[in-house]
Amino acid sequence: MTQALRLALSAKRLLGGPCCREGGSAMTVIAIEEHWTTPQLAAALNALSEESRDDSLAFNEMGDNLARLEDIGDARIAAMDQQGIDMQIISLAPPATTPLAPADAVSLSRDMNDLAAAAVRRHPSRLRAMSTLPMADPAAVVVELERAAGLGFVGAMVYGRTGETALDDPCYYDLFAAAAALGQPIFIHPQSPTRTIRDAAYAGFDPMTSRALSTFGWGWHLEAALAALRLILRGTFDRHPDLQIVLGHWGELLPFWSDRTDSVSRIAGLERKTSDYLRSNVFITSSGMFNPALLQHSLAVTTVDHLLFSTDYPFLQPTRPEIQQFLTEFDTDDDREKFTSGNARRLFGIDATQDWGSVVDQDTGKAK
Repeated sequence: MTQALRLALSAKRLLGGPCCREGGSAMTVIAIEEHWTTPQLAAALNALSEESRDDSLAFNEMGDNLARLEDIGDARIAAMDQQGIDMQIISLAPPATTPLAPADAVSLSRDMNDLAAAAVRRHPSRLRAMSTLPMADPAAVVVELERAAGLGFVGAMVYGRTGETALDDPCYYDLFAAAAALGQPIFIHPQSPTRTIRDAAYAGFDPMTSRALSTFGWGWHLEAALAALRLILRGTFDRHPDLQIVLGHWGELLPFWSDRTDSVSRIAGLERKTSDYLRSNVFITSSGMFNPALLQHSLAVTTVDHLLFSTDYPFLQPTRPEIQQFLTEFDTDDDREKFTSGNARRLFGIDATQDWGSVVDQDTGKAK
């Protein structure tokens, strides 16, 4: 069999296609960065002052994004079927509850987590969830992380900064200790730069261009990369060698700049180079950016064992053929399966047989 024919046949058997893998089963696809929201949360975020409001909320209302974000039921499952995705790990769309006042962040984080747990209960073979944490109240963060872990959440999504407080601040040390002890991966999602930085570095264009430049065009990714780099330089992974974090968009630029960041680790007195921590404590995911060049560079920096599939739904909606085509870039079925589901199962402890009825009240649909 020629290499071209082998790849073509592999593409057909991916995503539940008509050609099956050896043994007769189609390849499972788990998408790990897939977003949702509620009108209640949107109202709370839109009620914030202009200084506190996140400009990226405007992206939620583009096209049919809002309708898709607000559905974590049948319509979402239908969209997954159309793309050939077996399971989504859902997480709140940015900025989640991060900009809210402490009391509001605590109550809404709990409410959102209860809703996500109920959605997983209704679709236990198709959905899992990352928890939302009330980062504005550091004393409440571990309490909610532990509660969510008890409900079956497979990790948590946070942001690199809460107000002016960086994620590596000592007030969050207990979060990372608890996450390591519980085996809860922490996904660091991009967020908008501060207003001061936006005005200094991203202004001067029409409003939408400035917003795009400060968010998905550039600024988001610098913010997330900096947050992860600060965690490394703070010695977080020396204290918690089992802690795992996840970065979207093929590592938020960090894998592409490791030659320079390795020099910083020496100055900071770390035990290892930053690139070593990237290989041992960081998983990176595609976030719908199905560019073969990004895959190949990532494989040069880390291993296929630390790569995860995601689409960044609904902000990106790659089609089944587009996903199939990208998956032919992997050399072997084993590597493809690691990327599409095996690594996610291992990292997030996904067990399709878990009884979600034990963690959600079947009469009310609310988390117990």
